[in-house]
Amino acid sequence: MRAILLASLLASPFLAQAESADQPAVFPVSTSQGSMVIGKVPADSIVRYAGRRLRVTPYGTVAFGVGRDEAGPLTVEVELADGRKRVSAIQVTPRDWPVEHVNGVPPKTVDPPPEIAERIRREQAAVAAVRDRDDDRTDFTQAFMRPIEGRISGRFGNQRVYNGKPRAPHSGMDIASAKGTPVKAPASGIVTFANADLYLTGGTLVIDHGFGFSSNFLHLSRLDVSVGERVEQGQLIGAVGATGRASGPHLHWGMNWFDVRIDPQLVLERGN
Repeated sequence: MRAILLASLLASPFLAQAESADQPAVFPVSTSQGSMVIGKVPADSIVRYAGRRLRVTPYGTVAFGVGRDEAGPLTVEVELADGRKRVSAIQVTPRDWPVEHVNGVPPKTVDPPPEIAERIRREQAAVAAVRDRDDDRTDFTQAFMRPIEGRISGRFGNQRVYNGKPRAPHSGMDIASAKGTPVKAPASGIVTFANADLYLTGGTLVIDHGFGFSSNFLHLSRLDVSVGERVEQGQLIGAVGATGRASGPHLHWGMNWFDVRIDPQLVLERGN
């Protein structure tokens, strides 16, 4: 499946070779804000993007995430085994970000008192810390599946207004579903965070897919896996709830490349 997905990606007319014909580096000509970018380089290359050296798989795949507000062009530097260097420029397609009004959430989760604000800071720092992980696993190359079926009730990147008060843009995809609906792993990986009672996000899971990519699942009513456990794509990991800052039962599925938030919907479309 991974080989088929990669071959399909690299055959796209929207991809172009960077300067070397005998040892090409292949990246998209353009990409969207919030996307996962996958490229192909000689396997013994050194690749750098945004100040970070990227992992390269034994078959020459590299990947990174593009933030919501990235303007581009993106610069990817490739150093070949013989010392020659290549630079690929990727244009970034801007997106519209509508405003979403979310009413009926508990007021104390919108304007928490100081002691609760400190708790939120500690909890969010703990979640952020597991996103630094950089495992040499290629679970992210799977064609991702939806963790549940249902109506998309909140989209990545849209400006959020809670109970009439503007807050940070939405960091993932919300899927409306009944409380207790089974949630499945959209791709394989390692559970790096599991807590049933975070103040803002309630039941919270993080699954690491390798190479800095991870998925987070929020507002769960039940967690069925624990930290350190390997899960396979399609495995039951929890159940939909309305815990934390939620106006009703739904699943929030977010994705990150390290500290860069990316759009799960674009990752799903990449595998289709």
